[in-house]
Amino acid sequence: MEKVSADIKKLPREFLPEDFTVTTWDDLEPFFKELLERPIESKPGLEKWLKDMSELEAVVSEDASWRQIRMTCDTENKALEEAFTYFCLQIQPKIQPYGDALNRKLVSSPFTGELPEHKYFTYLRSVKKSIELFREENIPIQAELSVMQQQYGVISGKMTVEVNGREYTLQQASKFLEDKNRALREEVYRKINERRLQDKETMHKLFTSLVEKRHQIAKNAGFENYRDYKFKELGRFDYSKEECYQFHEAVKEHVLPLVNIIYRNKQRKLGLDSLRPWDLEAEPEGIQPLTPFKTGNELLEKTISCFEKMRPFFADCLRRMETMQRLDLDSRKGKAPGGYNCPLSETGAPFIFMNAAGQMSDVTTMVHEGGHAVHSFLAHPLELSSFKEYPMEIAEVASMAMELFSMDYWEVYFKNPEDLKRAKAHQLERVITIFPWVATIDKFQHWIYEHPAHTQEERTEAWVRILNEFASDAIDFNGLEEYRKYGWQRQLHLFEVPFYYIEYGIAQLGAIGLWLQYKKDKEAALNNYMRSLSMGGTKTLPDLYRAAGLEFDFSPGHIKTLMEFVKGELDSVHR
Repeated sequence: MEKVSADIKKLPREFLPEDFTVTTWDDLEPFFKELLERPIESKPGLEKWLKDMSELEAVVSEDASWRQIRMTCDTENKALEEAFTYFCLQIQPKIQPYGDALNRKLVSSPFTGELPEHKYFTYLRSVKKSIELFREENIPIQAELSVMQQQYGVISGKMTVEVNGREYTLQQASKFLEDKNRALREEVYRKINERRLQDKETMHKLFTSLVEKRHQIAKNAGFENYRDYKFKELGRFDYSKEECYQFHEAVKEHVLPLVNIIYRNKQRKLGLDSLRPWDLEAEPEGIQPLTPFKTGNELLEKTISCFEKMRPFFADCLRRMETMQRLDLDSRKGKAPGGYNCPLSETGAPFIFMNAAGQMSDVTTMVHEGGHAVHSFLAHPLELSSFKEYPMEIAEVASMAMELFSMDYWEVYFKNPEDLKRAKAHQLERVITIFPWVATIDKFQHWIYEHPAHTQEERTEAWVRILNEFASDAIDFNGLEEYRKYGWQRQLHLFEVPFYYIEYGIAQLGAIGLWLQYKKDKEAALNNYMRSLSMGGTKTLPDLYRAAGLEFDFSPGHIKTLMEFVKGELDSVHR
């Protein structure tokens, strides 16, 4: 693997002035106009036009990303929310018709056929897909959706509970679910769920509006439902809804039995008559919860040290982000929930956002988002912004494989050998237990958009039915029916990024496949990983998997093989 550097550089501007910033549409429009009106008279002329268009896309995309980042970091700051809303309602809708016109100009150019297919195939395929989906009447609806989707973070960001006389965000309060005091765990579990119930109607109404608008977009574009539209928009060229259904069934057949074993072992270890949801993160009496770090800064330092041992380039990426102030790690009131890595197209180094509260799961989140960050660094040198738009099914391999690779170096978080064993066991259990939730959320989304006119009661009924299909029979949910009815409302993807969830399941399989390689030959596996991620979105999904030494396969047989491997690794940690 040739040497790569994390010394990321802001793209030099050749088309826009160096000091240009996105403020109003009047200032921005002339650049779109120039591209649209510029004659293209040769292949080099087309390549220069594509480069200028890419520069404009990078500047606009980075501006929009910063507006969203700032708003999620502080949901209580009205000015930040207004800046984001202004972009969604006043700038983005005016860009879209130009985007469509520029796409049409590209595909109709006689010189487009001269572009090398190995480099441009996936990009041009995506452009043609965008032309097929574009409808003028969808522009205002899409603008409204951009704003409405962010309301989920605003509502959730305000949720806090009081424990032992102190106020905590829900993320911070979840730390108490690891406490040895079972009564306290139950109390906090109920408080968190009761707090969510306070906003259940607000969340229902928001979701109903989102579903209605999404369905309208699909109808306007000539689709029967939003699911079919979204599959096309997401560029799911390499698998269909039928393969998603097959995935759901495979999870029931080959994963759920392993989940039941994990939870029955947990019940036996805790010496309980029945395992309740507030027991899942607990340890037996006398064993303290894992505390891998205390502050976001400490988490970052330890992760840099972990990445350094694995491959120095990975650590350099995080160091560069720290220098550029591209991290907001600690949980606090008024911050949106969840975690993400946001690529920044022009300056290159991405932004990691998360809600760390000193838990084991925060280590997983940090290395996960760190994997995404490495992907952003590796794809940044590609020529065009569009080449860096890689499919989510490979993006999540980048993050989930990093979780598994990094386990060999987790002694930086866990000095005590017993704690280290527990942490690895926790991670491997999570690798298995995530699948039923992925299948639940994905199957629920299929139902939602196949039945867009459903009532709240029908939604709840469908959710509970699907939830029970994938629920472990080792957990006792008796008396918690009301909480379970609204469990879907804690999944931000349903609100903010519809149909983005099956990717986690597909990618987890890819990550396990890479980890299998890593167990045999660490350097070869890391080289395959970096080779694939360096390609960005310039190859098809199966080709990106092949570059990583993987098969793009989520058939039941393949899932069974990989699950047996993880179960074997988990058993060896327990020995």
